[in-house]
Amino acid sequence: MILAFILYSRNVDGWVWPAIGACAGVYLFYWGFRILRRKRLIQNTPTSKIRSAAMGLVEVNGLAVGPYVMNAPITGLPCYYHRSMAWQWKQSGKNKSWQKVADECRYLPFYLDDNTGRLLINPQGAEMDIHRDFHEEYSTSLFSSSADMPVNVSTFLMRHGVSTDEKIKVEEYCIKPKNALFILGTLSENLGLKVSPDPVVAEHGDVLTASVTWGKKTLSAFAGNGGTDMVPSLGTQEIIRLSPATKPAKSIDMSQQAKISDALMKAGITNPAAWAAAGVEYSGVALDTEPNSDPAAAMASENFDLNPKAVLMKGANDPAFFISWQSQRDVLKTLSWKSTLMIWGGPVLTLLCFYVLAAEFGWL
Repeated sequence: MILAFILYSRNVDGWVWPAIGACAGVYLFYWGFRILRRKRLIQNTPTSKIRSAAMGLVEVNGLAVGPYVMNAPITGLPCYYHRSMAWQWKQSGKNKSWQKVADECRYLPFYLDDNTGRLLINPQGAEMDIHRDFHEEYSTSLFSSSADMPVNVSTFLMRHGVSTDEKIKVEEYCIKPKNALFILGTLSENLGLKVSPDPVVAEHGDVLTASVTWGKKTLSAFAGNGGTDMVPSLGTQEIIRLSPATKPAKSIDMSQQAKISDALMKAGITNPAAWAAAGVEYSGVALDTEPNSDPAAAMASENFDLNPKAVLMKGANDPAFFISWQSQRDVLKTLSWKSTLMIWGGPVLTLLCFYVLAAEFGWL
């Protein structure tokens, strides 16, 4: 593959692609050592039981549990954490490429249970290696159209002002109840974090996604405007009234436009332009909120300490914080082959590219 890249670069763009390849090789070499350092950190940190875990950097395993959950915007799955993203196939210079056009991330503090105790987890700032629960591509063609797109997906895209005229790729990652997790982080004194049903918006950061998500998380709230809109609280129940005599329609009796209208109303979107972009007429929506007195949620919260003395989080002095759905052994295997490939493959790519550059400029 590397040889094919070198031969192709010589025939097409002269010295440009070999120069890019040489820089890419140096970058791979650098990241290979960073991954190797992460691998050694995990190897050298003993795995602790929650009941006997000491303050400082710790490794723990267990099941994700908690008194409150939220629904992921695309799959609708109950979860403690979700990251929902969309890419659009756009023109970039002479070529087309996938460009990220929507990125939402919210979380609720949850607990890890290993049968010896429960430990509060604050996932803010964690590097994530979690299960991908949704991955689909949509395009407007002879055999498909935006009407084939699920309502949750179209609502998510409209919330961010994303047009469906081009090819769209959508993904969602979640931490769900009873997910088995391996966590490396800093156990420290809880200085005021309380567990509540209100989702927290994660901060913006760098991300690498495949079936894995790395780095800090971001959410552009519900309007794609830098997070200035309020996130609906799970502690309140939204009641949307079209008129005093209007009753909720059953899904089977609703047309496609009615379903889109219903989804827009539930999302609290009152901008007429957004309704027009969806191809439906805005009828004026009054949105009321009332306290949610769910007895099941109240009973569940009684079984948890909502203000524990310790919390596992990203430390100020030791920023290593990693949450994975894989076991420690599988995490180490993945880090091992990635670091080996980058540390050895990076210099090889750089040397081959330097050889092509030397030949291009007649230095050989």
